[in-house]
Parts: sequence; C-alpha cells; structure tokens
Amino acid sequence: MGSNEHWDVRRLPRADGRTFLVTGGNAGIGYFVAEQLAGTGATVVIGSRDAAKAETALTSIRSRVRSADVRSARLDLADLASLKASVDAMGLDRLDAVVHNAGVLLDDPPRRETAEGNELMFGTNHLGHFALTAWLRPLLTPGSRVVVTGSFAGKQERLDLDDLQSTRDYRPKRTYGRSKLAQMVFGFEFDRRLRAAGSETACVVTHPGGALDSLTPARPPLHERTAGERLRGLPLGLVVQGKEAAAWPAVRAVLDPAVSGGQMWGPRAFGLRGLPAREPVREHLSDPDGAARLWAASVELTGVDPSM
Repeated sequence: MGSNEHWDVRRLPRADGRTFLVTGGNAGIGYFVAEQLAGTGATVVIGSRDAAKAETALTSIRSRVRSADVRSARLDLADLASLKASVDAMGLDRLDAVVHNAGVLLDDPPRRETAEGNELMFGTNHLGHFALTAWLRPLLTPGSRVVVTGSFAGKQERLDLDDLQSTRDYRPKRTYGRSKLAQMVFGFEFDRRLRAAGSETACVVTHPGGALDSLTPARPPLHERTAGERLRGLPLGLVVQGKEAAAWPAVRAVLDPAVSGGQMWGPRAFGLRGLPAREPVREHLSDPDGAARLWAASVELTGVDPSM
C-alpha cells in the first residue's frame, strides 16, 4: 500500500529545531530509532529507567552522529505514579513527536505485577504508555506525531476484554502479544479521538517486523556481534532483519509528511523485513466498540485520560 519512491532510509529529511522523545531508546530497536533521528539535527531525548544504559547509548550516538543533540530522561513505565514527575523533570516546553517504543517481554512464568498491581507486560507496554501520553499531551505541538509501536505478534492476537490482566490463564508469549495489541488498539482509538477534537496532532501505529541481534550492526559496548553470530544469522536475513532496519517504520512515521494519523506502517516484505510501507489495518485493530472498552478500562486503571 505504501510507496517508497520518494523515501530514502539513508537520507532522512532535516528536522532541526524539533524535539523527539523515544521511550526505551537506550537499547535494541529504540536505540536505532534514536540514532537515526539524531542524524536529522533534531533534539532527541532517550527515556530510560536505567541511567547507566542511557549514558552508554548517548555516548554511542555521539560517536557516530556529528554534533548530535541527545540527552536522557529517567522514565519507568511500570511505575505509573512516577510518570508526571518524570515528564516535569524533562524540562521540555514543546514536543514534536514521541515514539512509544519501550517494552517488557517475559519468556517464562510466574506472572509478575507492577507496583500498582497490574500484570507487568500489560502494565508497562500499554498502561505505561497510555498514562505517559496523557502527561505529554500539553507539550505536543501542532502537527506533532505520537508513534505507537506494536508488533507482528500482536497483530495475530485477540484481546480478552474481560481479562486484560491475564489473571485467569497466564501464558507469557500470549500475554505479551496481547499487551502489544492493546497498544495498537490504543493508537488507532487515540487518533480517532484526536480527529474528533479537531487536534493537529496525529497518532500513527507502526511495528518493526522480525528483528534479530545477529543481523544487527554492532554498537560496542552497547551491542557487540561476533563473526560467528553474523554468519549464523545470514540465512535468516532472507526472512527477518536487524534492529537498525526494524527502526525504519517508526522513523518514517515521525518524519514523513505524507504519513497520516490512523495509518499503520511496517516492513514491506510480508510485514517482516524491508523498507517501511503502509499496511492495511485489520478490523480487530480498529474496532471502535472494543477500543472504547479498552480505553475506559485503561482510564480506570491509570487515573488519567489522554483524550482530555
């Protein structure tokens, strides 16, 4: 659906004077989103709960991007009560885009909870970003973008609106997929509410496709890759990609003026790898009735409403 005719992932448009926040920008895909955005001349703020890892990421970006204007801010999405203070401490008077990238993925039981008693993956990946959006909204400039990062796995899931916290049947991979699905449903619903309110801010949903460390360029000491790992990963490069390429859909959603709110962008080849392209939005992702129920539950659980 999307055309890459006029979009070059290696020659991004300038964004001098603009300010972008990337949650989880200290590692993985989020790091490469931050690195690529820093190359446009924008001010990039990395939101991270680990100050030491954030500093390592900043050092890496500065070593690769001449005159990079990057800094970090403490941000713990699993601690809802801390988010307003974290936003205040950023000292921003404007924000041109936020990339909701940070996430928690647990591989094994037992089920874990946040300090507020929410299931950890749902509480961090969805509720944390939901609440953060509410606190950031006064800073969003006309024409700004809220970029919500979903996942390929999330597209395959269905929400259980009667058990959002996975209390009855906790399976880590399914719970993770549902938490990412909740993010995507939130993104489409938020854009509908922005349009209804006449806002000039747009919300765009993206997903990175399949991304492996073995296919990811080295950024020592943040990420190191041996020759053996690289060789073992080469066959998988026919199907998936590294995390540098996985950052492309989010970066395009921030920078490309042709991208509109309510759209979804992901890798071009089967949604798993390749240049960023617009994807069709499946019905279960944009169902307004289910989204309204998720929104109401999220407001009740966080105590804030991003649409207000």
